[in-house]
Amino acid sequence: MPLTADDADRFEAFRPRLEAIAYRLLGSAGEAEDAVQEAFLRWHAADVDRIEVPEAWLTKVLTNLCLNQLTSARARRETYVGQWLPEPLLAGDPMLGPADTAEQRESVSYAVLTLLERLLPKERAVYVLREAFDYPHREIAEILDITEAASQQIFHRAKKHLADGKARTEIDEAAARRIVEEFLAAATSGQTEPLVRLLTADAIAIGDGGGKVPARAKAFEGTVAVAKFLRGLFKPGEAKRALAGGAPEVYAWTANGDPAVVAVVDGRVIGVMCLEVTAEGIAAFRSQVNPDKLERATAHWTASNHGKPLFNAF
Repeated sequence: MPLTADDADRFEAFRPRLEAIAYRLLGSAGEAEDAVQEAFLRWHAADVDRIEVPEAWLTKVLTNLCLNQLTSARARRETYVGQWLPEPLLAGDPMLGPADTAEQRESVSYAVLTLLERLLPKERAVYVLREAFDYPHREIAEILDITEAASQQIFHRAKKHLADGKARTEIDEAAARRIVEEFLAAATSGQTEPLVRLLTADAIAIGDGGGKVPARAKAFEGTVAVAKFLRGLFKPGEAKRALAGGAPEVYAWTANGDPAVVAVVDGRVIGVMCLEVTAEGIAAFRSQVNPDKLERATAHWTASNHGKPLFNAF
């Protein structure tokens, strides 16, 4: 039977939730959109009148599409040029999904999305469905065709694998802006000491250029090494301006709920640096500069009211 307007509307009502699930599972907004569109095609081909619980049916279809995608993605990332990092989503992007609880907010943080790469596909699916969307293990078991006990075991194993990540400090947007402003003041001071005071002893800095933009694939580790790198990163230079296509406008923002530095040239986002903040200080700087992973950020940025930049870099 052809899909009716009501059936299409029912799918569209679920689309935001499906996209939020897919993004957490895949770490890529583009791949998430593709997976949701494929789920729509499956919905279009199905006899929807015989589907008793559409949301459960769609979640199962989408999750299994994402599991297939994750399996092939693991192989592709073995040949990825440099360090692979997730695609950042700027504040206000609907794909960030629910943010009512601390668990939901943490599940989409850039640090956790990066850590999720350590998990096997099924572990990631159980963790995301349980932690971010509060699905009971009974429903997760039905989605993944496993037992309820197996779902519980997989969830605890996933939590254990992620346990060595630092405890994230929850901060609001105003506090995030202050942190970024303080960091940028230290980074542009021309000295390492102000930066050292902001960092944890085991701080790291790493970037994803995808082989298209120069980025440090091997992390800088330790307070002094990270401070020296950041000081050099914000030091003005003709070569940097040429590479960026101009003098980037620098903004204090949030991405994936974390404090972030957003660099923009002629309305195009050319870099998003996410700061992982803990009670001890800033523990990590993860920079996404691969232009393929910044297209959605640029579209969202141009449609938002972002005010004036803090300064022009380089």
